[in-house]
Amino acid sequence: MRKIIYLLHGDGDRLTGIKDGKTALIDKRDVLYFESVEKRCFIYTAADVYETGLRLYEIEERLNDEGFFRNAKSQILNIAKIKSLCPDFGGRLEVSMENGEKLIVSRQYAKLLKERLGLK
Repeated sequence: MRKIIYLLHGDGDRLTGIKDGKTALIDKRDVLYFESVEKRCFIYTAADVYETGLRLYEIEERLNDEGFFRNAKSQILNIAKIKSLCPDFGGRLEVSMENGEKLIVSRQYAKLLKERLGLK
């Protein structure tokens, strides 16, 4: 029973996500970003989107020291998957991910991301 609980909550390198009624183990290095939409949390990879039972704050606590960064109130992105940054209107940043998807870093978090990346 403990092993099942351990797998459902994810081990050190993997997270669990649900897609089409099936539970998948997802390597955290494959995650582009996490997003919370209408009280549901999703894991985005280059190939798929999975739902997770974890809350965004739980993901942030778990992965903050492992290269993940809260870029907005409803998103956490994988810094290793950032392809480029571009200034956006109002002090925000537009981030292009490896798969071409664009995310916005809110003004509140833009300065912290620049510091974390060693930019001024």
